[in-house]
Amino acid sequence: VTRPVKELKGFKRITLKAGESQQVSFTLTPEALSFYNVNMNFVTEPGMFTVMVGTSSQDTAQITFEVTE
Repeated sequence: VTRPVKELKGFKRITLKAGESQQVSFTLTPEALSFYNVNMNFVTEPGMFTVMVGTSSQDTAQITFEVTE
């Protein structure tokens, strides 16, 4: 199954005043990384994943983690 290079898995809009900051957290569950395979089974495959966090697609920080079986 061909998978997209990037997928949006979480989004939260926050309005901040100049100089203000706020901590935001997301939980990525195994289901968020799952997809339907060629047999139409909903699976999470092991592998390396990179999460991009930022103010836009042009301004991101990256965190990489591994999913194991």
